[in-house]
Amino acid sequence: MKKETIDLVESNPEILAGKPVIKGTRISVEFILEKLAEGESVQDILEAHPRLTVDSIRAAIAFAAANLKSDFVYPIRKVSSK
Repeated sequence: MKKETIDLVESNPEILAGKPVIKGTRISVEFILEKLAEGESVQDILEAHPRLTVDSIRAAIAFAAANLKSDFVYPIRKVSSK
């Protein structure tokens, strides 16, 4: 993943309480990942949120992947399906 792509994500305490968002938007990485997990296509997300690009969606995924690469052991908990 190109560094420029990951650089599309920022965290600012004054925007969404510091949640990582796509720069220039109030669209969080969390929101994008939830939409993808719910089965929405990239095209669906882009049509619903025209300020996003394919690169910004890739950046959200890359950001999440990079932040999961650590020595931290994540407890497994059941996620309820709605």
